[in-house]
Amino acid sequence: SAVEIQPACLGLYCGRTVLSVNGSVETYGDCGVCPRGQRTDDNKICRECMGSPDRYDWLYLGFMAMLPLVLHWFFIEWYSGKKSSSALLQHLTALLECSVAAVVTLLLSDPVGSLHIRSCRVKKLSDWYTMLYNPSPDYITTVHCTHEAVYPLYTIVFIYYAFCLVLMMLLRPLLVKKIACGLGRSDRFKSIYAALYFFPILTVLQAVGGGLLYYAFPYIILVLSLVTLAVYLSASEVEFFKDLLVRKKRLVVLFSHWLLHAYGIISISKLDKLEQDLPLLALVPAPALFYLMTAKYTEPSRILSEGGNGH
Repeated sequence: SAVEIQPACLGLYCGRTVLSVNGSVETYGDCGVCPRGQRTDDNKICRECMGSPDRYDWLYLGFMAMLPLVLHWFFIEWYSGKKSSSALLQHLTALLECSVAAVVTLLLSDPVGSLHIRSCRVKKLSDWYTMLYNPSPDYITTVHCTHEAVYPLYTIVFIYYAFCLVLMMLLRPLLVKKIACGLGRSDRFKSIYAALYFFPILTVLQAVGGGLLYYAFPYIILVLSLVTLAVYLSASEVEFFKDLLVRKKRLVVLFSHWLLHAYGIISISKLDKLEQDLPLLALVPAPALFYLMTAKYTEPSRILSEGGNGH
């Protein structure tokens, strides 16, 4: 289409909205903010986001969707402990809440009624922080061009968290009241109270660090999965393979960490070259196997006793 020569549109994310199209001639508005669902092209014209999220984008959205679920499971386990047999039902309810919230969020995203979403491609880190690039042509007046250049990767996470919170408030209190009879009256709702704290924290984290998380989440998953697995194995005093087989819960925790570790490896490699990337998944059990094979040599009591004998 023909592009009319107009005064330069300043700012990294300011653009002109297409007002009308007459054949191959387009008429543009003043330089300003692009409407939701659009971002500027190379000619500073606001264009509809007609692409689809790539594999890495979906992996990022999956990571952001997993955060509240993992935190739900952690606090349910933390406050249930050995006092109640209702932890499993609460875990399943949390999984149901997050799954339904994810499906509803996708269905309400454009195009409505479909699990597919249209999006703009992420080009660089600044795309997440357009509010920092509003130009001031005369150093007095600021032209506000803040819009979602990474549509909808930024706002869809907030919508998902809102649905998670609403579903939790609708489902979990009724379930806990009926089945958590093994807990005291003050303890049975503590996992719900914890969610009322971590959801605002996750929201602020996405608002401030969404772009940083987008580029760093694979490495965050790898580091956290390794650290938490080591902490769990040491806290549970797991030293041999038979210790894992005694309690099924330990195996579930181990496999959960392996899944997270595999997710991090897949996110880094993006599986662009299957013949090179798939063998990397064989490294998933390596940290746990290394720990189990070396735990008996690093037991504090043994080190202390050998040190005492040495003196």
